[in-house]
Amino acid sequence: MTDPIIPGAEPWSSPGGGPHGVLVLHGFTGNPQSMRPLAEAFADAGFVVELPLLPGHGTSVDDMLETGWDDWSASAEAAYLRLAGRAEKIVVAGLSMGGALAGWLGGRHAEAAGFVFINALATEPPGIRDLVQSMIDSGETVMDAIGSDIAKPGVVEASYPATPLRPLATLFGAAPLLADALASITAPVLVCNSPQDHVVPVTDSDFIATTVNGPVERLTMERSYHVATLDFDAELIERTAVAVAKRATGQP
Repeated sequence: MTDPIIPGAEPWSSPGGGPHGVLVLHGFTGNPQSMRPLAEAFADAGFVVELPLLPGHGTSVDDMLETGWDDWSASAEAAYLRLAGRAEKIVVAGLSMGGALAGWLGGRHAEAAGFVFINALATEPPGIRDLVQSMIDSGETVMDAIGSDIAKPGVVEASYPATPLRPLATLFGAAPLLADALASITAPVLVCNSPQDHVVPVTDSDFIATTVNGPVERLTMERSYHVATLDFDAELIERTAVAVAKRATGQP
């Protein structure tokens, strides 16, 4: 990254007060600002917390242009391993692309104690990669922004003002990997979805819930849009996710 970090987009961690931890992952073109309240809720509950800033995010769109799924997944796994050095059991929570990364980690780390998926990306919409590739082939590098889909007035996600196309193509290219990864998850899972999500179809949350092989709890966020962690249902998400994480790790 060459540009300075957007204020509020810095990575964050907490030593916690107990033996268990939570890895919290932000979404595509977003940054830790959208997940900081949830991360702090886990920390307040005594968990060790890691909230990384994924490569290419939190600075400028130009910094993101040459990054892709391999960079973000490697960074997420590095954060998981850092946390594993400080915590006995780990829960992974992710929003949107962060949820896709959580599912991918589930396929690599059978020891993970639980998962929280929030409006998570899990499938590739038909024809989307061809559409994105046609835009790239025509010489375009970005398209309209997809961030800050929030119902609550006056609340803004500190996401990028445009969506980089080549990185987006790698994100959808990774979607076929997720089905097998999700199917390998046997730990408890919380699937949170917003019926009025304008970024990720609600059917992706349905796909996660029916593909994983662990016990599933569903949370419908009726009042929130895609970035529900900053929206009307933020406190509901925090309260429910903390409760699920405590049960998954055996924390009182």
